[in-house]
Amino acid sequence: MRTIRRRHFLAGAGAAGTLASGRLAGARVGTGPSVKDLDKAAAAPVLRLDGLSSPVIIQTIRLLKHGDDYVVHVRSKDGAEGIAVCNPPRPEYLEPIFKKLVVPNFLGKDARDLENLLWENYRAHDNYKLYGLALWCPQAWVEFAILDMLGRITRKPLGALLGDIVRKDVPFYVASGRRDTTPEQEVAYLQKLLAESGARAVKFRVGGRMSRNADASPGRTDRLIPLVRKTLGDAIDIHADANSSYDPPLALKVGRMLEEARAVYFEEPCPFDHLEDTKLVTDQLKLPVALGEQEYSDWRFRWIIANHAADIVQPDLYYYGGMVRSLRVARMAQVAKMPTTVHISGGFGFVYMLHFSSVVPDVGKYQEYKLGTEKYGAWFDPPISVKDGKMTIPTGPGVGIKDMSGLLKASQEA
Repeated sequence: MRTIRRRHFLAGAGAAGTLASGRLAGARVGTGPSVKDLDKAAAAPVLRLDGLSSPVIIQTIRLLKHGDDYVVHVRSKDGAEGIAVCNPPRPEYLEPIFKKLVVPNFLGKDARDLENLLWENYRAHDNYKLYGLALWCPQAWVEFAILDMLGRITRKPLGALLGDIVRKDVPFYVASGRRDTTPEQEVAYLQKLLAESGARAVKFRVGGRMSRNADASPGRTDRLIPLVRKTLGDAIDIHADANSSYDPPLALKVGRMLEEARAVYFEEPCPFDHLEDTKLVTDQLKLPVALGEQEYSDWRFRWIIANHAADIVQPDLYYYGGMVRSLRVARMAQVAKMPTTVHISGGFGFVYMLHFSSVVPDVGKYQEYKLGTEKYGAWFDPPISVKDGKMTIPTGPGVGIKDMSGLLKASQEA
């Protein structure tokens, strides 16, 4: 076993050295923004709370169950309310962190001070030792509910609390999360997703997911990429997600196949936390590389952007702790002229993505929509429209849910 591992390491190290030399010979080069410029962009206040002259003291924060969904309900001492829909199944095992380590840090505080409250939540109870999804998801649920409450008070959609509204709809793609298919089965499934959604773009999975170069089945990726392009034709844009499958040499091989297939981007080609390996691949490919779904750190995102370790940054609005933190990433990316295309987790997550997209100037060509989440569209007035390859962005106050009281009546304590 030691010999196998040593050989694998030496092969990877040798290839990485070759890549590093090749980067000097023909890869993309250029000077990026200074760290000082990135810090300045990230440090500027996010929230726009014009008209909120009186304190909004948070009295209660509850976790409720509504059918298959978990909902967070916040109420102020003056009776203002807001809700957030969580990303399943996280509340099932993060509930103790939510109730014991996160909620107490917001109770009795002024919701107008949300940006500082998020920082204090990170510091409280040594929460910073939980750095990552375990802390950021519960924080995001609370933040989303507070933003909904503030939007309802000010009669503004969530996006208007965060910046200037720059768009009213977004083009979308649909994604296959499958690796249990043959290339032929996968292409047929992609055709079905396109037909049912009206999307003009799709994403499919390559590699084996955190698989140390192993494919999901022998030869699947090599056959799948050209078959997708041949079958779907040039009118459909394609994305591919490796889910951290490859070392740099194999990532480059697959990336060049995707370049030949004229893909839109290549997501997470190398292990997500090996930023240097991802940079090696980004430097060599003309195809844009996307990274950030698993990222948890402000400073690591700053490193990715300052060093152009990827071409597109992808914070997950739940996994990264909410809108405020994610908008700070988008501001840094904007300085570097990089798109911020957020990752979607949870059925309701696409709604938060829509609000995020309403205020970020460059969100990339397409945003993700998940089939099976149509029920959420009817919660809004007007309903979210999903047609002709685009989704409309809610315009009601807060997140835009029209009947919060009805939703709450149909919920129970989790």
